[in-house]
Amino acid sequence: MKRLVVLGGGESGVGTAILGVKENYEVFVSDRGEIKEKYRNVLKNLDIDWEEGQHTESKILNADLVMKSPGIPDHIPLIIRLEEKGIPVISEIEFASRYTKANIVGITGSNGKTTTTELVYHVLSNGGLDVAKAGNIGDSFARMVAENDQEHYVLEISSFQLDGIEDFKPDIAVITNITPDHLDRYDYQFEKYVASKFKIAMNQTEENYLIYDADDEVITAWLENNPVRSRLLPFSLEKEFENGAYVKNNELIVTIDNNLFSMSTDTLALEGKHNVKNTMAASAVAQLLKIRKTTIRESMQNFQGVEHRLESVLKIGGVQYINDSKATNVNSTFFALDSVKSSVVWIVGGQDKGNDYSPLMPLVREKVKAIVCLGLDNSKIKDYFGSVVDVMVETTSMDEAVKIANSVSEQGDAVLLSPACASFDLFESYEDRGRQFKDAVRKL
Repeated sequence: MKRLVVLGGGESGVGTAILGVKENYEVFVSDRGEIKEKYRNVLKNLDIDWEEGQHTESKILNADLVMKSPGIPDHIPLIIRLEEKGIPVISEIEFASRYTKANIVGITGSNGKTTTTELVYHVLSNGGLDVAKAGNIGDSFARMVAENDQEHYVLEISSFQLDGIEDFKPDIAVITNITPDHLDRYDYQFEKYVASKFKIAMNQTEENYLIYDADDEVITAWLENNPVRSRLLPFSLEKEFENGAYVKNNELIVTIDNNLFSMSTDTLALEGKHNVKNTMAASAVAQLLKIRKTTIRESMQNFQGVEHRLESVLKIGGVQYINDSKATNVNSTFFALDSVKSSVVWIVGGQDKGNDYSPLMPLVREKVKAIVCLGLDNSKIKDYFGSVVDVMVETTSMDEAVKIANSVSEQGDAVLLSPACASFDLFESYEDRGRQFKDAVRKL
């Protein structure tokens, strides 16, 4: 019996353990932190050996295979020792994909991947397909494969998950865009991060598709210098294609092998140019999977949006409060500031990931009247924007941040939580940060 060691006792780790037991591995789960009770109960019920609060090397270095949760960096001593011993260290995405014959749509990118994943899942569900969404969103992919394997999966895949793949090959890959993010995990070298994103296509063949943003210079430059075997389907707001997606005279057009789909951009449920692109990518996936054009059109018109992504919370005293907690990098915050038409009180900050805030400067000068810094270390934000806005206040409490924003805002303004940073200095996750923002707004 082969020994599977799972590092990390969260959603992906416990899902992998469940699938490992089903596939007759001897499974051991190790977490340096505390394993949540709901996951502990699963491990106990399946009689899986586990530990928390430590990594016992004698129980780990004898593995045949190791699944590392995405939050664990590659350069820690334990991972280096495993690699020195020649023990494969893979991601949950890689492990689970080995045990399903499903059609897989894999979606990655610095921004837009959650919205695009939700859009694709929405239209495929409406089209009557047997489909589930997983990966960096929702439930564990491995657990789904173990307990209720389906015909189609829509996977949101982070660069960390892609770092741990060997043979994973999505039938359809989507790269929404690539902008600097998570550079602290990539030795502050953008090229390493870009290479990580393109691993989504590294095992694809001529039978598979890569849908990508042809307006993204990083993506197009990479493809020019690193040809892939996939069939390419570009989307663009600026160019037209014989095979791909584009906009012409306010019509969103997708054409694949002379099969044409179109709809008015004025009827899309989601606003903003970035969401036109997300819709183009999702529509192209739906076209490839033979969803009826009427269903695609209706799905793009009735989609409800994603929690914590430009989510309108409440309007109080003529001030609109917007929860964009999912904006954990500069590019995502750029989209948010660009989409807000009024003056902005901007709540920003958190755990910096090597951010370059300079792309935001024109929008901050144009729209932002006050900045509320919400983080343990706000020095970089103060250095960039301290001389640009009239009001800048620091706080480490969400309740206080919202009260300050309320006090400096006026009728017609928007209070925008769009942090451009990770949440882990003050919050459990971006979801926790977003929920606390909404709770604080409701208490005003």
